Amino acid sequence: MHTIKEKARLIARVRRIKGQAEALERALEAEIGCGDVLMLVASMRGAVNGLTAEVMEDHIRHHIVDPDKEDSPQATGAAELIDVLRTYIK
Repeated sequence: MHTIKEKARLIARVRRIKGQAEALERALEAEIGCGDVLMLVASMRGAVNGLTAEVMEDHIRHHIVDPDKEDSPQATGAAELIDVLRTYIK
C-alpha cells in the first residue's frame, strides 16, 4: 500500500499536527486572545488539509491511474482531479 511506502513522511506530518494541537491546548489553558487561538486553529486546519491532499493524491496515483506513467484520457482526468484537489483543499 502506498501509505505504508510513505509511512515515515506521513507520520512526520501527523506528529507536526499533534504538536500544533498541543500548542493550541496550551494556548487555551493560558486563556490567550481569540485572535491568536484562531491563528493556531487555522494553522492546524492547513496542516490537516495538506495531509488530506497528499493521501488523496497518492490514492489516485496508486489505485486509479498515475498520470505521470500513462497517457490516456483517464490519466488526463486524474491529473486534472489532482490539480483541483490541491486547489480546493488549500
